[in-house]
Amino acid sequence: MPKMSTLPVLPKKPLPPGRPREWYEAHNRRLKAMRIAIALLDTGVHTAAQARNRTIRTTAHRIGVHPPSLTTCRLVRSLLP
Repeated sequence: MPKMSTLPVLPKKPLPPGRPREWYEAHNRRLKAMRIAIALLDTGVHTAAQARNRTIRTTAHRIGVHPPSLTTCRLVRSLLP
């Protein structure tokens, strides 16, 4: 298994209040997709064609993220070149 990066984790900032619920859901989905996409790149998955749903979900499990939905899997693939 490839070695995951050990970069420092930045502290979380509170989200701005007063936005519609959909905004928060989309924001959190984008953050989750970015975390998974970075982990995929670290493991050698460099194209969207290599990132099947099973690969994305396995990577999410390995980095401690809840299993992504089909929508999040599509978003992860859109972030990969």
